[in-house]
Amino acid sequence: MGEMLGPRLYCCCNCRNQVALHDDIIAKTFQGRYGRGFLFSHAMNVVVGPKEDRHLMTGLHTVADVYCGDCREVLGWKYERAYEASQKYKEGKFILEKSKLVKENW
Repeated sequence: MGEMLGPRLYCCCNCRNQVALHDDIIAKTFQGRYGRGFLFSHAMNVVVGPKEDRHLMTGLHTVADVYCGDCREVLGWKYERAYEASQKYKEGKFILEKSKLVKENW
């Protein structure tokens, strides 16, 4: 029987800093700046930039870019506020770009 390695993680593609747990994925069907994005309930070892309003595919949101805490690579963004009632579930959640992530312990 194989040895358990620990939780499945997503890491920064640039420096391999651990930034999210696979178990924290809410959805994999989001659109990022550069292709598919994953919606996470939490992120770790990241820096959240200044808030700004952006018109995204689902309407106006207040978001903040999210950077790797080690190398400062832009990994995605955090939803700070959703202006439409149907989008409120995104508040406080993170979009991390699939193209900016690598898997660890898979």
